[in-house]
Amino acid sequence: MAIIYPLQPRLSSTSTKIVIGLIWALAFSLAFPQCYYSVTQHYPPRTICMVNWPDDYGGKHHLTYQIAMIVLIYLLPLLVMLITYSLIGQTLWGSEIPGEASDHYQNQIQAKRKVVKMMIVVVMTFALCWLPYHIYFILGSFNKEIYMQTYIQQVYLAIFWLAMSSTMYNPIIYCCLNQRFRSGFRHAFSWFPFIKVSEEDKMELQHTQTFRMTRSYRTENTKSTVVRHNSTQHDDHTTVKLMKS
Repeated sequence: MAIIYPLQPRLSSTSTKIVIGLIWALAFSLAFPQCYYSVTQHYPPRTICMVNWPDDYGGKHHLTYQIAMIVLIYLLPLLVMLITYSLIGQTLWGSEIPGEASDHYQNQIQAKRKVVKMMIVVVMTFALCWLPYHIYFILGSFNKEIYMQTYIQQVYLAIFWLAMSSTMYNPIIYCCLNQRFRSGFRHAFSWFPFIKVSEEDKMELQHTQTFRMTRSYRTENTKSTVVRHNSTQHDDHTTVKLMKS
């Protein structure tokens, strides 16, 4: 929203809290069936937690639940990211920076295109990390013999850790593909003895702060200009009415 519609108002604090609350409510509702149908069975010397679906032999509930999970937490977020990141990428890649074609201009163009590449890598990372997790449960819905294999526990843990680590790679991607993020990370962790903030990092962060202040000033200036223009029109309209009367 900030990139495509920079001058539109942001969500209010109340609206943001409502959206966050709805997201958490949806997350709890999606996880509730597994909690409701979970049972513990003792296989000496271990106690195992299993999801005992009502139609354990037919597997219809299990398959329906897994398909719903794939659509809601994998395909739908992937589709949303593809659409929104495509719009952002089109805006960044196709937009032009006002001014002459200097070295700074070329650096700005390259930086914008790196942002587009960074978003592509983020989407691909999300898709690759979660794909084995969903394939595992879909295959298990059709063939439960998979769960009885010798090393299936180790395979499941590896797939589960890969899926849960999907968002962990985002800061690494940001740091590798964006100079501003690298400068910000160095500044944030400058209290480590082996991390030093260079002059280039300070200039990068100072440029970011100056850009934000300039954009904020321009936005406020635009709003005040609109208000003055509306006020002038109102005064002119009032004057005309008085002259006619």
